[in-house]
Amino acid sequence: MSVVGSCEILASPEGRTEVIAVIESRIIELPSGIRLSCREAGQANRPLLLFLHGFPEAAFVWDELMLHFGGRYHCVAPNLRGYERSSAPAEVEAYRAKHLVADVAALIDRLGGHVEALVAHDWGGAVAWNLAVQQPQRLHHLVIINSPHPATFLRGLQHDPEQQAASAYMNFLCRPDAEALLAENDFARLWPFFTNMGAADPSRVGGGWLTQAVRNQYREVWNAGLRGGCNYYRASPLRPPTARDSAVMSIRFAPEAVTVRVPTLVLWAENDIALPNSLLDGLDTFVPQMRLVRLPNATHWVIHEQPAAIAGEIERELAR
Repeated sequence: MSVVGSCEILASPEGRTEVIAVIESRIIELPSGIRLSCREAGQANRPLLLFLHGFPEAAFVWDELMLHFGGRYHCVAPNLRGYERSSAPAEVEAYRAKHLVADVAALIDRLGGHVEALVAHDWGGAVAWNLAVQQPQRLHHLVIINSPHPATFLRGLQHDPEQQAASAYMNFLCRPDAEALLAENDFARLWPFFTNMGAADPSRVGGGWLTQAVRNQYREVWNAGLRGGCNYYRASPLRPPTARDSAVMSIRFAPEAVTVRVPTLVLWAENDIALPNSLLDGLDTFVPQMRLVRLPNATHWVIHEQPAAIAGEIERELAR
């Protein structure tokens, strides 16, 4: 386990000048040889909170939550394989779910073997759903933020035209030239992922978060490479059917392969144009210990929009 990078001393969100947390960057090498670039706050002898990001994000999106919890917990946010300075295998097969889950399980082992809460969004949530099903003994709580459960997502991709249309972008990201197209003209095709949901509009609830400083954080991550992030989509069979690729229509999940048996908080931003609210229908069948909190004025980028609300709900989950 090696430490690289620098420490960031960050002031409180309320603007107080005293230091409330230190976020450190380090590389953690796993037994497989995969190296994960991680952001970390809090003392290592405290209960562990592990945060998993999505696409096209990176570990830095969790900074405000790590600041909130870092005084009482050991908070770690890895850049998943393929992102920022983490290992980025070139082959698509390296991004199959079994490898992503193995990375997180090995990271948990490096950090003490047990997680008080696994908090995950988007693609990080896809990994977290799988880990919670396969290795529930590793975590006490699961917190999912706008990441579809595999069973309800499969149902939507197979039978719901609204979901098929909302997920059509996934097929674009599978193109062999997707990362090159996304990088063109200062990432002109990537910024709309955010701005189409009001990220740059300060007049809407939670809007205005896409400042120049945040744009620069994203530029730094994207300049490190986009192939890994696109490979997540290429490696997964869960994408809308097309005339040339309808493999998703033959997939079936046995109930025991997708049922989560740990206490689970699902935070759901209802204005997510990529993930319709119909994905919540029947979710309790697969997550019997679920507490569902709907966020009506939030989009897919709710971590940026409403970090205080998310922190409050995680506090409630940790207390139950």
